Amino acid sequence: MNEKALELIAVTGPTASGKTRRAVALSRHLGAAEIISGDSRQVYRGMTIGTGKDLEEYGEVPTHLIDIRPAGHKYNLHEYLRDFNAATEDIRARGKMPVLCGGSGMYVEAALNGLRLPEVPRNETLRQKLAGKSLQELAEILRQGKSLHNRTDIDTIARAVRAIEIMEYYREHPEEASGAVIGEARRPSALIIGVSIDREARRERITERLHSRLDEGMVDEVRGLLDSGVAAEDLIYYGLEYKFVTLYLTGELEYDEMVRQLEIAIHQFAKRQMTWFRGMEKRGHKIHWLPYDLPEEDFNASVDALIAQNFANTPKYSKYS
Repeated sequence: MNEKALELIAVTGPTASGKTRRAVALSRHLGAAEIISGDSRQVYRGMTIGTGKDLEEYGEVPTHLIDIRPAGHKYNLHEYLRDFNAATEDIRARGKMPVLCGGSGMYVEAALNGLRLPEVPRNETLRQKLAGKSLQELAEILRQGKSLHNRTDIDTIARAVRAIEIMEYYREHPEEASGAVIGEARRPSALIIGVSIDREARRERITERLHSRLDEGMVDEVRGLLDSGVAAEDLIYYGLEYKFVTLYLTGELEYDEMVRQLEIAIHQFAKRQMTWFRGMEKRGHKIHWLPYDLPEEDFNASVDALIAQNFANTPKYSKYS
C-alpha cells in the first residue's frame, strides 16, 4: 500500500469510451473534486463540437484547461505542464481533489510523471544551421543526441527542428534540464482509472458519435473558424475532425470521402491511444481498468475500493471524512 496520501485521480481511456461522463460522475461522488482536462485540443476556444467538449455534461463540476487558448495557437507540452501544475496546486490548496480526465496520452503521462519542462527560447543561430535539412537528416541528429524532450509526435520538419532546439538547450543548461528527468520520486501519488471498452463497441460508438457531431454542425463550426481568420494549415495541424473537414471545405475532398477518411482516422487514433496506454503500464504506471458499461454506482464504488486498498492516508474529502 502507498504510504503517501492520494494527490490525484486520473480517468483516461480511448476516444468514445465515455471517460468524461465517468470523471464527472466520480467528481460528484467525491463531493469536493475539480476536473483538469487532459486533452490536447480542448484548450482551444471555438473548437467545441470537433473536440467533443460536451460542456453540458460537467454541470456544476468546476473544470480547468478548457477554452484557454484561441484557435490557431500551437499549444505544446511545456505550456500544458505549466498550466496543469498551476491548476493542481490551486485545487489542492482549496482542499479539493484534482481529477485529471483525458485521452491525450503524452499529456496525461507527462502530468503523472511529475514532469516539469523549462521554458526553451528560440535559437535563431541553430535554426539557420538546420535550415534546408530534410526530415530524415533532422531525425538522425536527434538519434545521435540524448534528448529529454518527448519526440513521439515529431512528424514534420518544424517539430524536428524544435526538438533539436530543446535538446541543445538541455545540453547547455543541465541544471534546468534536471526537471525534465523522469523519476519515481517526482510522480504525484495518483490513482489511475482506465475506462475499458472492447474493440467492436468502440468502433460502433466512434461511428455513431461522428455522425452525431456532423448533425450537430461540426462542418459549420470549422467553416466559422476559417471565416474568422484561422488559417487552414493551422486547422489541418490539429488533425482528425479539423483536418478532414478543412480539406472538404477547401475543395480537396468530397463530402462522402471526407466522412469515410475521417472515420478511418479516428479508429486508427483510438488504436494508437491503446498502444500508448499499454506503454504507460510498461513504464511503471498502474492503470486500473474498469468496464465502460459498468453501472455508475458500481464504477464509483470500485474507485472507493481502489482508494482504500492502495492509499494508507486516504484524504478527508467529503464522503471519506
